Amino acid sequence: MSQKKLAIIATKGTLDWAYPPYILASTAAALDYSVNVFFTFYGLQLIRKDLSALKVSPLGNPGMPMKMPFGPKWFRDITWDVPNIIQANIPGYESFATAMMKKTIANNGVETVENMRMLCQEAEVKFIGCQMTVELFGFSHDDFIDGVEYAGAAKFFEFAGESDICLYI
Repeated sequence: MSQKKLAIIATKGTLDWAYPPYILASTAAALDYSVNVFFTFYGLQLIRKDLSALKVSPLGNPGMPMKMPFGPKWFRDITWDVPNIIQANIPGYESFATAMMKKTIANNGVETVENMRMLCQEAEVKFIGCQMTVELFGFSHDDFIDGVEYAGAAKFFEFAGESDICLYI
């Protein structure tokens, strides 16, 4: 029996959307899948050397109720459903939400995005940066971590067309 294959297309470049491709890729690699992740458009942010600019935006995201990662239990249990009109008009709200997400991640012992990415590389997950998008956004290969292959969608389709599972994230 041949090795199973997982193809992932990562298109989003925010802190909260950084986790799904890395969690799924590392899990599949641990289960002995051959894994390729194609980073395109905003997903390229996830393979940049510096991830400090990754933020989470609760604006327009009804699936993200805010919970405080600190304080007494009664305070942490409150769901802070802040209306979009208020979020959009509070300077620094996105930075606040990002800080709260990072604190929640740390409080729950979840690996950082950097560590998840490193685990994937150690497990031989193949990272493919979309060359067309790199050029479109004016990036240089020097902006990205080592070990990234640069190719177009056609090259990725060679692998994805033979994969057992193909996910768009």
